[in-house]
Amino acid sequence: MKQRKKRMKENRNIAIASYLCLIIFVALIGNLIYFLASDNSVILSNAYNSKRQDLLAQGTVKGSVLSEDGQVLAETITDKKGNEHRYYPYKNMYAHAVGYVDNGKMGVERDYNYYMLRCNSNPLITALNEIKGVKNKGDNIVTNLNSKVQKAAYDALGNRKGAVIALNPDNGKILAMVSRPDYDPNTISKDWKSLIEDKYDESRLLNRATQGLYPPGSTFKLVTLLEYIRENGGGDAFSYKCSGKDVINGTTIKCYKSKKHGEEDIKKAFAKSCNCAFANIGASLNLDQMNSFARTLLFNEDIDYQFEYKKSSFNLSSKSDNDEVVQTVIGQGKTMISPLHNALLAGMIANGGYLVTPSLVDRVETAEDKRVVRTFKQKEKVNVLTENQVRIASECMKETVKSGTATSLAGKKYEAAGKTGSAEFDKSGASHAWFIGYAEYEGKKIAVSIIVEGAGTGSDYAVPVAGKIFDAYY
Repeated sequence: MKQRKKRMKENRNIAIASYLCLIIFVALIGNLIYFLASDNSVILSNAYNSKRQDLLAQGTVKGSVLSEDGQVLAETITDKKGNEHRYYPYKNMYAHAVGYVDNGKMGVERDYNYYMLRCNSNPLITALNEIKGVKNKGDNIVTNLNSKVQKAAYDALGNRKGAVIALNPDNGKILAMVSRPDYDPNTISKDWKSLIEDKYDESRLLNRATQGLYPPGSTFKLVTLLEYIRENGGGDAFSYKCSGKDVINGTTIKCYKSKKHGEEDIKKAFAKSCNCAFANIGASLNLDQMNSFARTLLFNEDIDYQFEYKKSSFNLSSKSDNDEVVQTVIGQGKTMISPLHNALLAGMIANGGYLVTPSLVDRVETAEDKRVVRTFKQKEKVNVLTENQVRIASECMKETVKSGTATSLAGKKYEAAGKTGSAEFDKSGASHAWFIGYAEYEGKKIAVSIIVEGAGTGSDYAVPVAGKIFDAYY
């Protein structure tokens, strides 16, 4: 009897083990079928799948990276000895967007490497080349970058530290991405040691446009304004008399250089970037609701972006002390934001209240006949604002150009709107210069986010950069 029970127990264990093995086997077969039948390019293009990509490189000359208007941003050059090397015609200008291949890979060069090592040209020609032992030309990656906008942004920022993002607010396509200081991807191997040592604390390899986090300064007043409208239904009832200085819940707030703005409605307070008015507005808000709204606007949340970036942060709540509240609502405090995120917020007003997914790469096309192999579709944009919020915010941003801190953008053939910011970052009062905004002409829109590190006011240093970008675009 005991032996029978023992055998039954052993048989049961064997059966359980057999079923487990069968389940695992079926799962593996299912995964293989899914991999073969579905789009496996995402897996194969992963930077960690380098062996597969190295095999492709043996029979394919890596394709080029192009701007949306057809300019070559990166290509493979073969010398007389048959040695291949990557060449970047624009040197530093597209460094952080396009990336590099020596000393590792970065940017488009890394994340879209697999696509550029595949050849989807005429099968007959590719087969003949393989027979002859001639490498086929890999497919090209076409970005959304516009060469005119990129050059305007790059030249306008000049040698100053900072970043620029320009995008189409209706679909999130990135038209320009600049980060300074930069590097020359053509000489990355030779310069690698100095770039890594970073003696002068320049962080040249860092893409400030997506990975830089900064206090938003007065550009955050856009968020405060939107929350105020959300809680109060509009801004018609708001009025404030600015004397250049105010004490709010025990905290002293001053406007820039203690300037007296006098009687203000909501548009004038925004356009003149009145700290005292917005500190009063912020002190009246439901901070827990504002925290929830900030999350809706992607603070403390992931941005659906295919390359490296840093999350913005916002930590205000009903538990925050009074000083932190009044500082945060005017853009100081502990809030941090990236230029990319700020561009999405500016674009949100331009497009009617939608958060879009930022996109740097548009499609893959063959090198020979420019036939589209794959298009990277944009994700659905998400509505986050009411019509009332959009209308009032748009009016305030346009007033900033008409009579406020960005008047140098007035009188153009396009209509511009925006918000300046001067974000203090140390005890001496030194500040980064910000501008976020958009322009429109005959239905064609562009949104920008600009930061110039340690420069001073947004009016003096960031707004002129925006003007040159808008001029180039239109």
